[in-house]
Amino acid sequence: MSQATRILLALAAGLALGITAFAWAPGFAESAASLADPIGNLWLNGLRMTIVPLLVALLVTGIAQTAAAAKAGVIAGRALAWIIALMTLSAILGAVLTPLFLSIAPMPEASAAALRNALTTTTPVGEVPPFTEFLRSIVPTNPIAAAASDAILPLILFTGVFAFAVTRLPVEPRTSLTSFFSALADAMIIVIEWVLKLAPIGVFALAFVVGARSGAAAFGAVIHYILTVAAVGAVVSLFAYPLAMLGGRVPLGRFAKTIAPVQALAISTQSSLACLPLMLKKSEQLGVPERTAGIVLPLAVALLRATGPAMNLAVALYVANWFGVQMGPAQYAVAILAAVLTSMGSVSLPGQVSFVTAIAPICLIIGAPVEALALLIAVEVLPDIVRTLGNVMMDVAVTTTVSRQTGETQEESAEPVREASPAAS
Repeated sequence: MSQATRILLALAAGLALGITAFAWAPGFAESAASLADPIGNLWLNGLRMTIVPLLVALLVTGIAQTAAAAKAGVIAGRALAWIIALMTLSAILGAVLTPLFLSIAPMPEASAAALRNALTTTTPVGEVPPFTEFLRSIVPTNPIAAAASDAILPLILFTGVFAFAVTRLPVEPRTSLTSFFSALADAMIIVIEWVLKLAPIGVFALAFVVGARSGAAAFGAVIHYILTVAAVGAVVSLFAYPLAMLGGRVPLGRFAKTIAPVQALAISTQSSLACLPLMLKKSEQLGVPERTAGIVLPLAVALLRATGPAMNLAVALYVANWFGVQMGPAQYAVAILAAVLTSMGSVSLPGQVSFVTAIAPICLIIGAPVEALALLIAVEVLPDIVRTLGNVMMDVAVTTTVSRQTGETQEESAEPVREASPAAS
């Protein structure tokens, strides 16, 4: 049984037992919830303690990797430009679609109120700060203090500036610094994997608390969350078709038929990396020469999380809506930027690890309680299917687009060979 399955079963068992206790023995349910609450929050704090160091390490290594890719040639540079553009578009779509879907099909108020009462350890929601105060808070006077107080936005700004400065260093010190932060990220990932081994216990405890204090409303809220976030990812995924048609000039029917086996593999494996060999083969069938696909597709798999910014932002905005967090235009703008940066920094991480590192910073920036993520991570296995599906579709669509824009097609790449044949004979 996979770890994701164990966590999902722990969530279901915790909710079922909590709801049963809520219905048949309310007094016992509250007493048991008081005992389970510290256990769940102890596990949650184990996850939270890794967020700041891992975020800093991933941003530094991610920016360094992106800068290196930009210098790797015309094809890689064009692919990188498309990756950044699509990640930004994804975040914007997440910021637009999530409130839209929540207005069309809002979370039942009874469920929202019950869950808010169940998570008693969350920090009270404050007022939206004035825009001038918001601007003053962006630049940190003390990055260490910003990290200690979970002031994620100033920390991201400082880390970004520092990372770009690292890329301007001579080769030896640049390599030393990036190696240090890469090792730091690897160590933090190991710590998170240790904490996630205890996830069934922590999630069971938190789910029991929610079920014992909110009753059957918890199940409806979880289903509503899954459908909302998956819908955002599905809309973003569909943009792969017009991109392949307009950018790669591939007929819609041909692209859909060729990409279908990749979609099936993505659903079964939930891994873009596992789909890479098949994506290479299918890209060549769509007219992309092997040398171009060999550059663009690995770069896309490494950096492009097409559904990531939209769905990560959707999770954070869902939690914000759940707890009544008010957001202004400035908060939305910064949340979009953070969604792009944290998604690019979460490359090649296991789904549950990237769920924490990519979404928790957005929640901290907009003032949404991070505690809610401890429950939502248990059902991430279901939205993750949509994430992977959209990512592989966009990877192939970007590859066809870059191939067309750089003049690299199988027909054109074969012309020099045909011209050389008579001379060779």
